[in-house]
Amino acid sequence: MTTTSPPALGRVLTVPGVYPPQYDSRLMAGALARERTGPGTSVLDLCTGSGVLAVRAALTGADVTAVDIARRAVLTARLNALLARVTIDVRRGDLAASLRGLTFDLVVSNPPYVPAPPRRPARHGARVAWDAGADGRTLLDRICATAPGLLRPRGVLLLVHSTLCGTEDTLLRLQRSGLHATVGDRARIPLGPVLRQRAPWLRAQGLLEHGQDEEELVVIRAERL
Repeated sequence: MTTTSPPALGRVLTVPGVYPPQYDSRLMAGALARERTGPGTSVLDLCTGSGVLAVRAALTGADVTAVDIARRAVLTARLNALLARVTIDVRRGDLAASLRGLTFDLVVSNPPYVPAPPRRPARHGARVAWDAGADGRTLLDRICATAPGLLRPRGVLLLVHSTLCGTEDTLLRLQRSGLHATVGDRARIPLGPVLRQRAPWLRAQGLLEHGQDEEELVVIRAERL
């Protein structure tokens, strides 16, 4: 398990409504750097956002596909690919819906995972980039179910989220899907603005302890054997 400081991400363009790379993005970049990528490797970035992870994979020479449901994210990822002078197949779609049976050597994903009070799901604006239902698992559970069909034999999934969403739940779901899943990286960071604002509600739900001012991020590594 790795707890070292993750790498800096360099220049990344973002626009309003697209998740800007933060510590979870850096943590994923560090995990990605330890995987075997390069020419002949096929990589998928699910919920690509700004495209920062897709760009880092493409810089190694990998064949990269990136998917996001938000139009602004698709545009931003394409612009960041142009700035980095790499080729990425950026598609708009709901997880694997646009992939038509494609499989990959490596799948990376930094999906929305922030628990949110019950209300109408956000379809526009900044909340789309992080709100993920009352337990934060709206996208996580779907990715756990979808990942095995996206991976080639010996393929690897890297998935980041907060422990507020339940690390053991993610590991169990992936293992039940036939993947060998472990926690590869951990990092404790201060609560960000959204979680600080929601702290009373999170405590009422039992997701945050009284006086807790940090959250733990984990990168789950799951391999198809």
